[in-house]
Amino acid sequence: MKKRIGSWISLAALAICCLAAMSARAEADPTFTKANQAFAEGRFQEAVDGYQNVVRSGRWSANLFYDLGNAWFRAGNFGQAILNYERALALDAHHPEAEANLLLARDEARALELKKNRIDRYFEAGTTTQYSIAASLGLWFALFFATRLALSGRRSAGKVALLALSILVLSGACFALYTMENGPRGKAFAIVTGKNIEARLATADSASSVLALPPGSEINILSERGDWIYAALPNDLRGWIPAKSAERVRM
Repeated sequence: MKKRIGSWISLAALAICCLAAMSARAEADPTFTKANQAFAEGRFQEAVDGYQNVVRSGRWSANLFYDLGNAWFRAGNFGQAILNYERALALDAHHPEAEANLLLARDEARALELKKNRIDRYFEAGTTTQYSIAASLGLWFALFFATRLALSGRRSAGKVALLALSILVLSGACFALYTMENGPRGKAFAIVTGKNIEARLATADSASSVLALPPGSEINILSERGDWIYAALPNDLRGWIPAKSAERVRM
């Protein structure tokens, strides 16, 4: 049993190593290197273009979005900077540089934030990848111990406890994944990237204003109608904003 458990742990470690290798390949890309050089030489818009080319290639990493956020910040576009710091943290919840620069960019832009409940704060401690690995391990351990109990002539209290623990890990990880996908900071979570944006009561520029949204403000997209999106806003408000003025954090 110890050998089998060790092999499962090794598979999880291998998955993490593969993700790290993908990140390393992205950062070794010549386009990424040129973008870094442009940033170092103060050509920030050129750096933005270079980093975005890497993003479009699909070789994403937390460091890539962090660097893109820095380039946008230095170019004076706080909305895009905050968006990319959020994307970096979505890939690596424990990226201290992205966390620090996100706070700085929010202060500069005076961006508004959505309220977070305790569950949101708890699950922000991990990433989708980490919870997926935990769910996989919980499932395999649960199957293993359930099989051992079914084939065993006697029911060991230790095996029952390990089965219960495996099911608990599986359930917790699945709940975390569901919350991260469908919760306030899930697939509907978006950042206002446009300037001088007003949330309105209806889908018209002449409609009454609900709330002014500085660049970098957080919203949750609830529905879409033509060129407008209806969103949950900071301060527990709701309103319509132009669809082109906001981007989802999850791509």
